[in-house]
Amino acid sequence: QVQLVESGGGLVQAGGSLRLSCAASGRTFSRYAMGWFRQVPGKEREFVAAISSSGGSKGYADSVKGRFTISRDNANNTLFLQMNSLKPEDTAVYYCAATGRAYLISSYFDTESPYDYWGQGTQVTVSS
Repeated sequence: QVQLVESGGGLVQAGGSLRLSCAASGRTFSRYAMGWFRQVPGKEREFVAAISSSGGSKGYADSVKGRFTISRDNANNTLFLQMNSLKPEDTAVYYCAATGRAYLISSYFDTESPYDYWGQGTQVTVSS
């Protein structure tokens, strides 16, 4: 069982930056592939970024590539999402997710279905 708690959301002007954190409970964080997703009211949740359990493999949605960076600190059970050059269309609730279904330490997932554990979300609002 993994419990995830996001933090770091807030209000920022377009062009600004935010760093989201996701603190995970338990001693097996390093075994989980992790992901960030976001959701706007009335729309489906969408993939943002993912990282393998080792941290060596990462994937991004085209809409955030080059602006967002996912990383993890396995020693401190924390996942991060550095968001730069933010745009109003990045406004959403951001969720972190964990899965133990990756067979390889280099695997990650860019769809919701493999993820077993989800945080409660943190609001990011980008003003124009």
